[in-house]
Amino acid sequence: MKSYSVNEINEILNGVIVGTTSQNITAPEQLEVATETEITFIGNKKYEKLWFLSKAGVAVVNEDISIEPGENRAFIKVKNADLAMSQILALFAPPAPVFQSDIHPTAVIDITATIANGAKIGACCYVGPNVKIGESSIIYPNVTILDESTIGNNTIIWSGSVVRERCHIGNNCIIHPNATIGADGFGFRPCPEKGLVKIPQIGNVIIGNNVEIGANSCVDRGKFSSTVLGDGCKIDNLVQIGHNSKLGRFCIMAGHSGLAGSVTLGDGVIIGGSASIKDHTTLGSGSTVGAGSGVTCDVPAGKTVLGYPAVEARDALKQWAILKRLVNDSKK
Repeated sequence: MKSYSVNEINEILNGVIVGTTSQNITAPEQLEVATETEITFIGNKKYEKLWFLSKAGVAVVNEDISIEPGENRAFIKVKNADLAMSQILALFAPPAPVFQSDIHPTAVIDITATIANGAKIGACCYVGPNVKIGESSIIYPNVTILDESTIGNNTIIWSGSVVRERCHIGNNCIIHPNATIGADGFGFRPCPEKGLVKIPQIGNVIIGNNVEIGANSCVDRGKFSSTVLGDGCKIDNLVQIGHNSKLGRFCIMAGHSGLAGSVTLGDGVIIGGSASIKDHTTLGSGSTVGAGSGVTCDVPAGKTVLGYPAVEARDALKQWAILKRLVNDSKK
């Protein structure tokens, strides 16, 4: 079991220790359930009151905290407790699954594929013709990478994922279990003779560096040209990204959200859970879409929209307030 003193932890955080404790810390835990040997986090002043109900021995807190730790307890004050939390979690993280050999004997790798130094490929993987896998990338068991796709350096692809033909994933990416990169876009047209005719999807997917895609998410290939995810994008579980969509850098999409075809996101766009974005719309850089909203038209840069159909947040809140008053008046 890993165990660290408060001083050892603070060597990583470079914060300021307030209070003292004789306890060594064996794990991080949320504030309400942490025990004496666990470290927790207070990232917002509204949670300060919970400290007195918690049994945690140590808390990482923001510099503006207004309470004292108490007897045999300590705070580590930092500029940003949420960012410090990521360092603590990395410190206590258990080791990754072990590879007994760099390339498992049950993996099927085409003779034309290129596997760089340090790459690892797990059991029952399939790596197709002319695939390139970069240095130190890890392909966990039961992953399929089809023809002419490329995987950058230090990228991790978890079990069950499929990278279809001619798709390209950059460096330092993480693809979580059962994600699909490059599925056919949803393209059909009515035909008097045949009912619905499938429109061939002949493009691909291009994913930049430092991108993370959650479990069971799907990024459709372009009908023509590419569906593109810019550097640093973070995609949650169960997200749908439609064909020919273009995401700028550092976009965030929360779970169950979706982009229809040919949606364009600027840099730093945030889309809340279960939000849906109509095809051929543009969301400007720095815009935010609230959870559960339905966007049917372009959103200017920096704006926040809410509701279904989505409107500017300020207007949505006014509408909801009026509706609430109407309901209350009807009950009188």
